[in-house]
Formats: sequence, C-alpha cells, structure tokens
Amino acid sequence: MRRHALIAVARGERPADLLLRRARIVNTFTAEVEEGTVALCQGYVAGIGDYRQGKRVLDLEGRYLLPGFINGHTHLESSLLTLEQYARAVVPRGTLAVVTDLHEIANVSGLAGIRALLAASRRLPLDLFLMAPSCVPPTARESAGARLGVQEVRAILRWAQTLGLGEVMCVPQVLAGDAEVLRKVQAAGTRPVDGHAPGLSGKALNAYLCAGIRSCHESTSLEEGREKLRRGMFLMLREGTAEKNLEALLPLVNADTYPRCLLVVDDRSCVDLLHDGDLDAVVRKAIALGLEPVRAIQLATLNPARYFGLPDLGAVAPGYRANLLVVGDLRALDVQLVLYRGRVVARDGQPLFSPRPLVAAVLEHTVHVKPFALADLTLRDRPGPFPVIEVIPGQILTRKRLLEPTRRDGAIVADPARDLLKAVVVERHHASGRLGLGLVKGFGLRRGALASSVAHDTHQLVAVGASDTDLYVALQEVIRLQGGLVVAAGGQVLEALPLPIAGLLSPQPLEAVAAALQRLEAQAAALGATLPAPFATLSFLALPVIPELRLTDRGLVEVGDGQARYVR
Repeated sequence: MRRHALIAVARGERPADLLLRRARIVNTFTAEVEEGTVALCQGYVAGIGDYRQGKRVLDLEGRYLLPGFINGHTHLESSLLTLEQYARAVVPRGTLAVVTDLHEIANVSGLAGIRALLAASRRLPLDLFLMAPSCVPPTARESAGARLGVQEVRAILRWAQTLGLGEVMCVPQVLAGDAEVLRKVQAAGTRPVDGHAPGLSGKALNAYLCAGIRSCHESTSLEEGREKLRRGMFLMLREGTAEKNLEALLPLVNADTYPRCLLVVDDRSCVDLLHDGDLDAVVRKAIALGLEPVRAIQLATLNPARYFGLPDLGAVAPGYRANLLVVGDLRALDVQLVLYRGRVVARDGQPLFSPRPLVAAVLEHTVHVKPFALADLTLRDRPGPFPVIEVIPGQILTRKRLLEPTRRDGAIVADPARDLLKAVVVERHHASGRLGLGLVKGFGLRRGALASSVAHDTHQLVAVGASDTDLYVALQEVIRLQGGLVVAAGGQVLEALPLPIAGLLSPQPLEAVAAALQRLEAQAAALGATLPAPFATLSFLALPVIPELRLTDRGLVEVGDGQARYVR
C-alpha cells in the first residue's frame, strides 16, 4: 500500500478507486450505525465522509456496511474441502479471515503439509492466519503421522502468516510443568497462546493459566465460562457442527465482559457451510438468542482482531483493509455483497471466483495400514462391568459408563438393542498393526457400521458398528479409498465419500462433497443412527484430550481433572 496515495484520497485531493455511497456503516468501535460515503484506495478504507470523487461508484441505497468476519478458531479441514472449495463456501457468507493451526494436516503430513495449504491460500480472497500447532501429536497415548517439537514450532512462529501458538491441548503436561511444552509457550513471546481446557477449574485452571495460556474454546457451561472469564481468559463461544455451546454461554456476554468474548465455529461440516453458513450463522443465532446485532458483530470482527493483534482488520475505518460486507438486514444478516481488499468477490451468496485446486504430492497416499483379519476385531471377554463411551448429543464431551456388556462365545459383542456398538481405532500412519477396541453408546445404529479416516487429531481410522463383519467391510473400504467416510451393512458398502487428500479432504467441488455427506448421513439414519451429524461425532471418539472416555489405537483412555490414564 502506498501511504501517500491513501492520504491523498482521504484528504479529498484525488479520486478514490471506489466510492460506497449511501452506506449505513456499522461502527464496531462505538456500537453505532452511522450514515455516509466510504472511499476506498488500493484495497484499504481511505475515509468516511462527504466524498464525491471516485473512479467507480457503488450506491448501497441505505444498506448496511460492516467489516468482514474473522473466524478466530476453526479447523478448516473438518469441512472435508480443499482450501479453494472452503473459500468458495465461506467467503460469500462473509468470512474473509480465518485463524487456524492446521493441526489436522500437521498430524498427518507435518510441516510439509502445512506449507502446502498455506501456498494454496495465497491465491484466494481470504486471509488465512496460522497459529503454530503446539500439540502434534496431542498426547503420547496415540500415534501421529508426524511430530512437531520445539524447533519446528519456533520455525513456524517465524513465518509471516503466524500469529501465535495454537491450542495447548496437553493439559496433563502443562500441569506437570513439562519442559518441552513450556518452551513452546515461551517461544511465542508476547503473542497470543490459545488454550484447550475442557472442564478445568480451581487450582488446576490457575496452574494452566500460569503457563501463559490466554484463551479457551472448550467451555460448555455457564459456570465454567464464568470462571475462565474471571481468571482472565478470552472466552471463545463455540457453535460448530457437533459442538453447540453458544446458547449455554451467551448469557455471559454483557457490557463488561464482551471485549473478552469471541464467536467461533471450531469444526463445521461442508453441509452446514453450504446450507446454513459459517461464522455468519453463529452471529445470526446469537442475535436470535437476544444479543444486540452490533454487539454480535463486534464478537466476530473487532474482538478477534484485537485478541490476535490484527490492527487493520475488524472495523470500517480509515487505514483498515477494505474487507467489507453489504447486508440488507442486520438481524437476518443477509450478505448481499462481499468485498475483499476493495474488490467485489461475491454477490448474493455466490462466489465470483473459481480457483483451481492445487494438491501437493505430500498430501497423497497417506493411509498405511498393516493388514488385519476379521478375527482381529474380536473384543476378548473379561469379568465384571465394562467401560463404555457414552456420547452426549450436541457436545464432544463423553461420559464414562460402567455397564455389563453382552457376551457371546468368550467375547464381548455389540448389542444394538441396548444401543451398545463396538468401536474400533486402527493405526494408519506407520502400519504398526495397533488396533484399539471398545464399546460406545449413543449412536443409535440398529445395524451396519460407520467408518472414517477423520479422527481428531491424529486421524487414525475409526469405526462404530453393530457387527464385526460390517465393521471390517467399512474399514477395508476406507483403506482402499486411501481415506474417506463409509457406511456399510449386510456385508457390503452402501455409501462412501473418498477423501484421498491426507485422508481428510476431497478434491471434489463443495456442492458434490456436501451432497455425498448428506447421502452418507441419510444412510446412517436409515440404519438407525439418531445423531444429526454422526460422522462429526465419530471423528471425536479418538481424541484423548476431551473428557471423559476415549479410544485410541493404544486402547481406552480416561480423561478428567487435567489427567489422562489408560483404562484396563
């Protein structure tokens, strides 16, 4: 940007590149709506006022003008889309900046995978900011495809797009004062360090904060969120596909606390992105739940800009980037026009750009499984109650239940009549042959099986099913596809969505991927699944940093009170 040109336009001494006339400007600094003309120059806002000279003029006819949304915490890989198709989904909805740590890709392909996605982002009308992944792998109780140590984290922190350190999930190591974890936090210096502390409270929370961590997106209750605010954390109010915490936490947002609150999505499926929206859907829901519209917009624009140290984003103001949205109704949040750096890039929900995907070789052929037999899925019997993972609808938290399992011929078996399914996790990075077995309650499947190569965060193969045969068929199809989502029943594959890019992403267009996912979910429902997004829920069964009970390739892990331990 040439500052002297911007100053000249601001002074009215030369014509603007674009004038936005008769705008109702949402002022995120003062929570006002003011009327005026906005002058743009070289992708920035030059001024607001009575400007008359412009090379081009756009009459907004009294529509609202607001800054582009900043998604302060998201894992874009959860959309199942390439970055190009992800941008096609979110930019027309008003998301013009995302903050992500790309730790899904990092757990599969390491630094090379992160670099591949960052390279793709440079061609898009979307600002992608990186938080250096702090936990690759998240714990020692699972097997990742890569490992990022202190030196790798320091290298990422030197990259131009990096804002700070990504979510610190390894709570037990933090509380124990683990030297490597603390060196990673220290490497971030004064930059933001994101947290991940579900259910942490009291002295354990105090200790976690003493490490230098300053935010959390994992609060699920009013009491938990209030305590974290009181202890100085920035509170990220999350509303994703499988994690829906906005309604529970929104009462915490008031005139005193709102500067420390952000709206985020964390994980959002391509179906939700296509049909409901991205951060715009969260802002819209916050407004519907009673939050004043401009306040809700602040939580998705200025607040994340201030937290992450983005001084020229989050407002419509002189010297700020011209990442702007035009809406007709602040409550409906009907995004009619999207400008990225002063250029119109979407209109009436449709992108005006069509980038070609670039798939790096490092992200292909990443599923490496040691051959296993149907008999290897047998869960050997043991006396007494068995620990069962119970799914909580609308949450990624689970409950640990001790139940008497159904037994047959010396083995513990699935019992769909009791909503007890077998869960399987297969190591897929190093062909080690490790295979974890357990039971899960809450999916509702009456028959068949679901399998996936999307299993946060190390992305092993994960499956749940009512019979070993269908589990085996579904898992073998995921392996054959080099990653994907599969529904099987009656010994055959009913539906599949190939995800050959790192076992996480599809090369197909947004619309095709969303349609395929909907077919998978419909097949799952036909087999009895009661969860609205069963594959999203499935993807979290193997994440041993979320309470209370998880299954990894190394076995059952109990998580709670800042600790994690194997369950034998």
